[in-house]
Amino acid sequence: MKRFLVTLLAVCSCWLFSVAQEGYAIKGTVVDTASSIKLAKSSIVLVHAQDSMLSTFTRTDASGNFQLEGLDAGEYILFATFPEYADYVERFTLDSATKVLDFGNLGLVLRSKLLEEVLVSRRQAITIRGDTTEYDAASFTIQPNSKVEDLLQQLPGIQVDQDGKITAQGQTVNKVLVDGEEFFGDDPTLVTRNLRGDMVDKVQLYDKRSDQAEFTGVDDGERSKTLNIVLKEDKKTGHFGKVDAGVGNKDFYQGQAMFNRFNNKQRFSAFGTLGNTGRTGLSWQDADRYSPSGSTSLMEDGGIMIMITGGQDDIESWGGRYDGRGIPSALNGGAFYSNKWNDGRQSINGNYKIGELSVEGTNNTITQNNLPTGTINTVSDEAFDRRIFRQRGGAIFETQFDSTSTLKVTVDGTLRKGETSGFNQSTGTDGTGGMLNQSMRRTTNDTEGLSAFVTALWTKKLRKQGRTLSWELNETIEQSNAQGFLYSENTFYERGTVDSVWIIDQLKINDNNSMVFNSNVTYSEPLSQALALVLNYRLTASNGTSVRQSFNPVGAGNYVDLDSLFSNDFKLNQLSNQFGAIVNFKKGKSTVNFGTRISRVRFDQTDRYADSRFERNFTNHNPQLRWQYRFSQQKSFTLSYNGNNTQPSINQIQPVRVNDDPMNIVLGNPDLKPSYTNRFNVSYNSFKVLGNQYVFFSGSFSNTHNPIVSNTFTDSVGRSTFQYANLDNQSPINYFFYSNFSKNLKKWNLNVGAGLNMNGNVYYNLTNGELNKTQSSSYGGSVNIRQYIQNKYDFFINFGPTYTHGESSLQRQQNNNGWGLNGNYTFNVYLPWKFQITSDGQYTYTAATQSFDEEFERFIINASVSKKFLKDETLRLSVGVNDLLKQNVGFSRYASNNMLSQNSYTTITRYLMFSLTWDFNKMGGVSIQN
Repeated sequence: MKRFLVTLLAVCSCWLFSVAQEGYAIKGTVVDTASSIKLAKSSIVLVHAQDSMLSTFTRTDASGNFQLEGLDAGEYILFATFPEYADYVERFTLDSATKVLDFGNLGLVLRSKLLEEVLVSRRQAITIRGDTTEYDAASFTIQPNSKVEDLLQQLPGIQVDQDGKITAQGQTVNKVLVDGEEFFGDDPTLVTRNLRGDMVDKVQLYDKRSDQAEFTGVDDGERSKTLNIVLKEDKKTGHFGKVDAGVGNKDFYQGQAMFNRFNNKQRFSAFGTLGNTGRTGLSWQDADRYSPSGSTSLMEDGGIMIMITGGQDDIESWGGRYDGRGIPSALNGGAFYSNKWNDGRQSINGNYKIGELSVEGTNNTITQNNLPTGTINTVSDEAFDRRIFRQRGGAIFETQFDSTSTLKVTVDGTLRKGETSGFNQSTGTDGTGGMLNQSMRRTTNDTEGLSAFVTALWTKKLRKQGRTLSWELNETIEQSNAQGFLYSENTFYERGTVDSVWIIDQLKINDNNSMVFNSNVTYSEPLSQALALVLNYRLTASNGTSVRQSFNPVGAGNYVDLDSLFSNDFKLNQLSNQFGAIVNFKKGKSTVNFGTRISRVRFDQTDRYADSRFERNFTNHNPQLRWQYRFSQQKSFTLSYNGNNTQPSINQIQPVRVNDDPMNIVLGNPDLKPSYTNRFNVSYNSFKVLGNQYVFFSGSFSNTHNPIVSNTFTDSVGRSTFQYANLDNQSPINYFFYSNFSKNLKKWNLNVGAGLNMNGNVYYNLTNGELNKTQSSSYGGSVNIRQYIQNKYDFFINFGPTYTHGESSLQRQQNNNGWGLNGNYTFNVYLPWKFQITSDGQYTYTAATQSFDEEFERFIINASVSKKFLKDETLRLSVGVNDLLKQNVGFSRYASNNMLSQNSYTTITRYLMFSLTWDFNKMGGVSIQN
C-alpha cells in the first residue's frame, strides 16, 4: 500500500509538472546597456497589469538569464532591477499568438548615466513586436491643438504628403484604425486631420492580415499596411471637433465642419466639407474604393474575379478620382456611429457618406513609340468635364456567443451616378516630322452603377488549446450601366498626302453585371507546443455579363442601326475549388510558416452574339514560406516567398471590340496560357533606446515564367493592332528596395535621418515581329533634418537626388535617362501675441533626356500668417497664399512597353485665402488648456 501511494504521488507530481509546462512562459537576459555585461542576480518581478498583484518573481543566473514558466494568459507588467541601475519596466500580453515571449536583452542603464544625459524614460519611443512597430506618442513633441497628422510626421519611417496620403516603410498605408476599429470606413484623412494629437497614447504600424489569418495566427498572404491610433483612456469621454471656413480671390473657397462625441465605448461623428481648392472632398483612399473601373482582378487562388466595365474606352472610364489634374469642386458629408455593449461581447460600427465631385481641365500628352525601323511621335490635347455623385454606407456587427465562438458580419454598398464629356485632338508624325495621321474625337456619356458586398465570419475555438475552426462566406455584386455618344474624324496620310478618312458617329450602350460568391473553411490543429497545421478549403463561383451595343444613325439623330461589328454580348462563368495546407512553427526567437494551396479553375466564356463558347481548365499552385527572427523587442528580421499563377484576362483572350480609338485595335488570343510569378521579400527593423536610433529596410524581387506580353503591329500610318502572347524564353523581373535611418542628436536637439530607395523592372513585348526589351529603373536618396521647440518654432527639411533609367532595345539611342532632384520642407514660427508664421514647399527638378529635350523645374511654396484668439487659443484667423511663386505646373513622365510618354495638365495655381478656424475640445469632462 505504501509503495502504491508513493507511486501514485510520483505520477501525480509528474502530471502536475507536465500541466505546468503547458502554460505560458517568458525569458530573457539582463545586461548593462553601455558595456553589454551580463547582470547576474538581477531581480525579475512579474505583476498582473489589471490589479498590480504579484504573480511570481525570480533572479537571473550567472549569465544574466531568467525564465518564468507555468504562467496564465493575460496582461502583465515586468520589473527588472539591479543596484545602482534604473529600473526596467515593460507591459506585455500573453495570448494564443504569444505563448512563449522572449524579451532578448533587457538593457539597464546606470542612474548616473541617466542623470548625465538628462534622460528619464521608462517608456520607449519605439517598440518592435513581431510585425508591429509601436510608437509612444508621449515621446514625440507636437504643438498645442495639433492633429494626428502632425504627430505622424514626427514618427521615423512615416511620411505624410500635402494631400494626406501616408507612406510608411516605403509602402502606402491603406487603413487607419482608431482603437482597432474602422472610423468612417477607409477614409484615413478623417482620422488624421480631425482627431487631436494630444488624444493619442500610441501609434501602431503593422501589416494587417485577414480576419481568418488573425484568428488562426497563420499567414494567408493577404496583407495591408495599417496604422492603429490608440487613444488615451482619459480621452475616450467628451466631445471635440472643428469648424473651418475660407474665402479667396479667383472664386476659390473651402469649408469644413466636424463634430465628435465619445462616451467610452459609444462614439458618434459627423462631418461636412466643400471647396474647390483640392484640399477637401473625397480622400485619396475613397477614390479607389468608389471607382467602378478596373475590369479584372486576381483572386487569391490565381483565378479571375470578373468586374467587367468596358475595357479601355472612354465610356464610364472615370471612377471619380481627383489626382491634381484639372480644377475640382467638391461637396461631401457623412456620419459615423459605433458602440459596444454586454461587456464588449456585442459591437456595431456603421458609417454613411454622400458626395459630389466635378472636375474640369486640359491634358497635353507627348508619346514616343519605338519601332524596329524608327519612331512615331504623337502629340494629343484633351479638354474634359467630369461629374460624379455617390452614396456609400457600411456596417460591421460582431457578437461573441461565448468564450470560444464569435460571429462578424460586414455589409458595404455604393450607389453612383456620373456625367462626362471630352474633346481630344492628336497628330502623329514619323521620326523626320512627316505627317502620318490626325484624329479628332468627342465623347459624352452618362453612367449609373452600384456595388454591394456582404461577408460573414464565424470562428470557434475547440476544446484543445490551439485547435480552431472558422468559416467565411461573402458575396460581391457589381452593376454598371452607361450610355453615351462618340463622334470621331480620323485622317491618314501617305507620303504627306491624305490617303483615307474614317468618320465614326455612334450611340454606345454598355450594361455590365457581375456576381462573385466565396466560401472558405479553415481548420487549425496544434501538433505540438511549437508546431501547428492549418487546412483550408475555398469554393469560388463567379458570374459576369457584359452587353455592349453600338448604333449608327439613320437620319439626323436617330441612332437605331445596330453595328454588329462593334457590338457584343459576353457571359462568363468561373468555378474554382481550392485546397490548402500551411504549417506554422514558433519556437524561441523564430517563427516559420510554410505550405501551399492548389486550385482547380474552370473558365467558361460565351459570346452570345457569335453563338460561340470557350471553355478552359487550369490548375494553380500557390506555395508560400515566411520566416521571422526576433533578436529582441526592438529588433526583427523577416524573409518571405510566395508563388502564384496569373490567368489571362478576358480582354486578352477574347476582347470586346471597341472603336473609341481607331488608332489602336485589340485582338484576342484564345491560346494564351497562365504565367507564373515568384516573389521574394525581406525586411529588417531595429530601434535603440539611447539616441532614439531607428533603422529599417525592406526589399522585394520577382520574376515571371511564361509571361503574357503585348504583341503589337504598327502600320506605316501609325495605326496599331494589339494582341497578347506568351514568351517561353524570357523572364521579366521587378525589384524594389527601401531603407530609412533616423537618430536624435541631443547636443543640438535635432533629429536627422537618411533614406535610400530603388525600384525597377525589365519587361518584354513584341513589336512588328521583333522582341523588344524595356529596362526601367529609378534610384533615389534623401537626407532630412527635424527640430521641434514647443511654442517657439519647428521645422522639417527633406531633399535628395534621383536618377531615372529607361531604354528600349529597339531604339537604344532614344532613351529616357536623366537626373532629378526632389525636396520638401515645412516650418512654423510662433511669435508673441499669439501670431504664427507657417510655410511648406515642394521642389521638383527633372533633367532633359534624349527622348524629351526640355527640362522641368517646379518649386511650390505655400505660406500663411495666423493669429490665435481666446484663452485656450482654439480660434484662429489666418491669411495664406497657395503656390506663392506660381510654379504649380502639372507634369509627369513614364514608360510602358516600347512607349515613352510625357504628360502636362492644368492644375490649381496661385490664390489668396482668408480663413477662420474654431477647434473645440472638451474631453474627460474638463476643457483642455494649453
